[in-house]
Amino acid sequence: MTNVTDPTNNELRPQTADIVAAIDIGTTKVCAIIGRATQHDKLEILGVGIVLSEGVLRGVVSNIEKTVKAISEAVAIAQRQSGYQIDLVHVGIAGQHIKSLQHRGILTRDNLQTEISESDTNRLINDMHKLVLPPGDQILHVIPQEYTVDNEQGISDPIGMSGIRLEANFHIITGQITASKNIQRCVERCGLRIANMTLEPIASSTAVLSEEEKEAGVALVDIGGGTTDITIFQEGIIRHTAIIPFGGNVITKDIKEGCTVMTHQAEKLKIKFGCALADEVFDNRIITIPGLKGQQPREISEKNLARIIQARMEEILDYLAWEIRKSGLERKLIAGVVFTGGGSLLKDIELLAQYQLGKSARIGIPTEVLAHGYSEQVNSPVFATSIGLLLKGISDRAKGANFDMEAFRPEERSRQDQTQQENWLGKLFDKTRSFFETEADHEI
Repeated sequence: MTNVTDPTNNELRPQTADIVAAIDIGTTKVCAIIGRATQHDKLEILGVGIVLSEGVLRGVVSNIEKTVKAISEAVAIAQRQSGYQIDLVHVGIAGQHIKSLQHRGILTRDNLQTEISESDTNRLINDMHKLVLPPGDQILHVIPQEYTVDNEQGISDPIGMSGIRLEANFHIITGQITASKNIQRCVERCGLRIANMTLEPIASSTAVLSEEEKEAGVALVDIGGGTTDITIFQEGIIRHTAIIPFGGNVITKDIKEGCTVMTHQAEKLKIKFGCALADEVFDNRIITIPGLKGQQPREISEKNLARIIQARMEEILDYLAWEIRKSGLERKLIAGVVFTGGGSLLKDIELLAQYQLGKSARIGIPTEVLAHGYSEQVNSPVFATSIGLLLKGISDRAKGANFDMEAFRPEERSRQDQTQQENWLGKLFDKTRSFFETEADHEI
């Protein structure tokens, strides 16, 4: 196990109860961030470490050693800036393996005289964890949609009400066991413990969306390097989640092939000159790209570069439009679309979305949740997920959440369920055998 220490500073203070750390393991970057809540319920950033990610493919760990190295380097940088030696971290999970489904739960209560309590709603939620899933999948989040108490529908919070029959619709998010286990293995090899794993688009929404937008109806689109994550809110509740299996790296690949340049040159072209809407490029400058050894420099116009980018962005927006229609909330997204993640830095991406989707659009930057004096480095949608993970950690600690890895050890849970089932069957066979052994024989 590798213990993350800072070789230049051995006087790091231990992590205290008010210090929260998070790690965003992305396709293009690994970001470690350390912060704490202020007296005014804002987030103070103490340290940020960001390094290139080479061991992650489309949001899923594909190389353990490279990922461990990136996490160790990012954590060391964040620790050096903050002055704290962290031990417990909040981690995000994403990738094309993420799926979602809708399910309905029913609970019949024994006593009409008692009020519906939090334990009743927790029983419904725990029942959802017993759903039969495809092999290799596990439940990451169970999100209540609305409750029904004795045929009274549309109840957001049934606690304190009277009723016999309690029903609820749930939005359930699942992911592959191996994906979470590989993340866990990488983090633990760095000498760290995982407080919890949170779906990254949920974390991003905490950082860049207001409560008014979630209530009015909004689609959050987090364009990362390997995937594009979609989360749709309406009436303050997550109604739909989806993962599009490509993001900014595919745009870079299109530029590489369309302009016949190297990958690092294509990435620089995208960042410095890229535009998502070709019609907004008026001066049409010519960009000169150095050739390989012994070859002539290559030239490309800004408008042609924008056409390459726009073609891929239109495809991503087509997927987004399909997911919005699939959610059934196409006409209820009053707040429109909010883009975040590194891919949202493309110039005029919100204009293209307005033209193609017919909805208002903006770029989500996680600065409203930050305390005054924050570094300009984090004034970017690139840090939406990591800052959202910090906010999730602060919220969990305020609620007194008990951090453990039970939810991420599905093999232990299934073993316990199997043991309970075997014990129940054993008792049934014992009773049956004793019944026949004690029953008197009757002569005919």
